[in-house]
Amino acid sequence: MSNFDFVKTSLPAVHADCVRAESYLSSDPAAACFYSRRAVEQLVGHLYDVMGLRAPYQNDLAARINDAAFKAKVGTGIAQKLNLIRRVGNTAAHEGRPIQPQTALQLLRELFHVVVFAAYRYSADPQSVPTSKQFDPAVPAKLAPLSRHELAQLATKFKAQDEAHAKELAERDDLAAAKDAEIAALKAQIAVAQAANTKPDDHDYSEADTRRLIIDVLLAEAGWLLGDERDREYPVTGMPNNLGKGFVDYVLWGADGLPLAIVEAKRTTKSPQVGQQQGKLYADCLEAEFGRRPVIFYSNGYQHWIWDDAAFTGSGYAPRDIQGFYTRDELELMIQRRLTRLPLAGAQVDGSIVERYYQTRAIKAIGAAFDKRERDALLVMATGAGKTRTVIALVDQLMKANWVKRVLFLADRTALVNQAVNA
Repeated sequence: MSNFDFVKTSLPAVHADCVRAESYLSSDPAAACFYSRRAVEQLVGHLYDVMGLRAPYQNDLAARINDAAFKAKVGTGIAQKLNLIRRVGNTAAHEGRPIQPQTALQLLRELFHVVVFAAYRYSADPQSVPTSKQFDPAVPAKLAPLSRHELAQLATKFKAQDEAHAKELAERDDLAAAKDAEIAALKAQIAVAQAANTKPDDHDYSEADTRRLIIDVLLAEAGWLLGDERDREYPVTGMPNNLGKGFVDYVLWGADGLPLAIVEAKRTTKSPQVGQQQGKLYADCLEAEFGRRPVIFYSNGYQHWIWDDAAFTGSGYAPRDIQGFYTRDELELMIQRRLTRLPLAGAQVDGSIVERYYQTRAIKAIGAAFDKRERDALLVMATGAGKTRTVIALVDQLMKANWVKRVLFLADRTALVNQAVNA
């Protein structure tokens, strides 16, 4: 018996890896996460086929999940669940970090959610999908933990199945016309089944649990393992409520024991900006307690924002959206720059790098914009106007004023990169 029994008829290509993931839950959490990711890879491939979507230019799992057309079809919530399984599965397969049993269990819950979603909407057997049920951890718990010998036997069996499946896929690729006909027939079956389906999708996709796990995974990727009790739900006083108390969702601590940042987590159904004011209040409380103002992150699990309102000696940077959280070193550098970053208005432009007046004027114009908290600048210069030297002089100024540590230099031709290196 398995939580994924219904997948055998609705999404047969995904069934084997779902069952494998579940079978490893109690004996090898990392393997459970790995096979969850494998199941998602199969699932996304199925969805691309039946949705008739073109594969993105970089045709890997991350690109497929994050493709705009795919996300428009499945929705942000399902895409985030798929991304979460992909990320944790990658960690299990490549990074060698131990996977906690609770993480593997939560990942299987997420796998159950996305499989229910796909089987209900994109299979020829939507009636068999248990939309009213949740993943039952008691089912894999009934399985006795596997011995090392049993694990080895299971791995050998799965390897043989994988090789057979890979051979089958290769043969299918050689017979593209047959594969296209197979997909067309499946689409027709799904269309008929979906048209006849009157069963409502009453499945609870547990967005709150997903939000927490996504944030935990992203923090772990940045090196925040959250192993200390004070890392979560840290109590603060001085809040503007009846009790004057509150609890910070996450506090990220520096090596000196002082807070570097806080993370305010909001519901996935709400914009993360709802957490901005709450995060500010928590930062006020921590600043009063420790004498240092932390950087503020706020997130709904899908969108993440950073706000350093103490930058520039207190005048602050405006909040901006980011893709993930900062490491301890990055946050310590941000806080250190609050005091050591120099204004660019009075910074010298190295005349040994640029000699033309318009190059110096361009660099000073960018400096003036950055001093005003603008984060983007564009220079348009004709061929032969000295773009490379202008940029090098700008980088030199930014480094000396402690604005940047490393700079990514992009060019569309190798010759231009070599020109910059030799300038």
